[in-house]
Amino acid sequence: MTDLYAARWRGQRGRLEVWYATLTDPATGLGLWLHHEMVAGRDGSVSWHGWAAAFPAGGPPVLARFGPAPRNDTSGGRLVGLSGVCVTPQRLAGKAGELEWDLEVEDGGPPLFTFPRWAWERELLPAAQVVPAPTATFSGSVRVGGRELKVAEAPGAVARIYGRGNAARWGWLHADLGGQDVLEVVAAVSTRPGLRSLKALPLLQLRVGGRTWPRHPLMAAPLLTADLRLPHWSVSGTVGRRRVRVAVEQDPAESVTVQYDDPSGVGPVCTNSERATADVLLERWSGRWLVEHHWHLDRRVHAEVGERRG
Repeated sequence: MTDLYAARWRGQRGRLEVWYATLTDPATGLGLWLHHEMVAGRDGSVSWHGWAAAFPAGGPPVLARFGPAPRNDTSGGRLVGLSGVCVTPQRLAGKAGELEWDLEVEDGGPPLFTFPRWAWERELLPAAQVVPAPTATFSGSVRVGGRELKVAEAPGAVARIYGRGNAARWGWLHADLGGQDVLEVVAAVSTRPGLRSLKALPLLQLRVGGRTWPRHPLMAAPLLTADLRLPHWSVSGTVGRRRVRVAVEQDPAESVTVQYDDPSGVGPVCTNSERATADVLLERWSGRWLVEHHWHLDRRVHAEVGERRG
């Protein structure tokens, strides 16, 4: 698992590397998104920066940025080269604008390879995502303005992205289903020539009772479809004897919009909510479609849709 956290960038131009964490505290309803990234521009520039977004129940979300820093200084065991921000597999801490956080990270479960393992290890695709800690729990404190919120064993995840830049369009979802059960979805359109004219390709991993379906996410992806229009978006399809539908609602009042950077310059715009709602239905064919699992998750799903505009 430590290797999945370690930096992959080896000095190449035109690379994007991301460490991010998301969580929802069941006691307070607080959602939190911590995003740290390194952008190696095609012009040879290197920048470290990131942002934090808090989604308090009953109030508007708060977004704050940190960085940029011009160089990579990951001394002292930190994974991210930004002073004032701590990112390790066991701790996340930092301060930005009206936000301050100090969280211990525990458990996490076996890694979840939304993209095939070989895609992450060999870097053969334009980009890949992996979830080293798909069922992590977070404990500590989060300060939003003048209000301090205590967080205790809040479910969430820690994930990584590495590749040649952001997608042309994408949808992402992380849903804690209870216990060690979890759903991760990435549906994306590549910016590469010959690929950017295609529909979004959904990669889905559903882990229930220690078993993950579908077995081969990339092979299953063409059998799934994604509708990425906000505020309601969905992923659905049939793989083998199972049929799945994931319907997501991102309330605009509980979402933030973020302008991304990219190795080629200005990147896409992303709309994120850590208090989204999702309805997940999994059916199995046995002469007729029978409900195998059904989850309705009200304001405790992490979701976003991003796109390049103009």
